[in-house]
Amino acid sequence: MNTKCEWCEGNASSGESTVYWELPDGSMAIEITGTPAVICTACDMVYQTEDVTKEIEDHLFLLDTKLIGNSISFKELMTLPRLLKRNYFDFSS
Repeated sequence: MNTKCEWCEGNASSGESTVYWELPDGSMAIEITGTPAVICTACDMVYQTEDVTKEIEDHLFLLDTKLIGNSISFKELMTLPRLLKRNYFDFSS
């Protein structure tokens, strides 16, 4: 998928990257590999969309983070069982 970069408005495409995320309880940061990303060919920026960021934040908030080691793939993370069906503290939607 080709799109415009949110930073420089140059040509960007979909890809994957590795990100580092602090757990909601602040106990540690984890590496998440294979995370969906936008990659700009003009400014070399690699970033996650707001939707992907929200998906990660919500999922980390709703699962037992003790099940996660120092590194996990995005796909593995999203398949971990949730303790709640949804984030009942998110009033944005």
